[in-house]
Amino acid sequence: MNDPKHDKKRQEALKAIDRVQAESETIADSTFARMAHRAQDHLGAADKDPDDQIEVWGTRIGRVAGLIFAIGLVIYLVTTYL
Repeated sequence: MNDPKHDKKRQEALKAIDRVQAESETIADSTFARMAHRAQDHLGAADKDPDDQIEVWGTRIGRVAGLIFAIGLVIYLVTTYL
């Protein structure tokens, strides 16, 4: 009743469907959206222990200050050398 050729083709078809589904999920989640989510997690100190509020806020303040400094440095370099 079960044909080995039929079972093999069915397995190949299921693998192809799984592969297409996985690829479509990665395409739907754009690179920009992933980068924005990663930056939000980084600046929000998502990698720190949420029970230690001092560490979380210290990390947030430090990372935002670093970002502001980097933006200011880029602005300074652009206005000075261009």
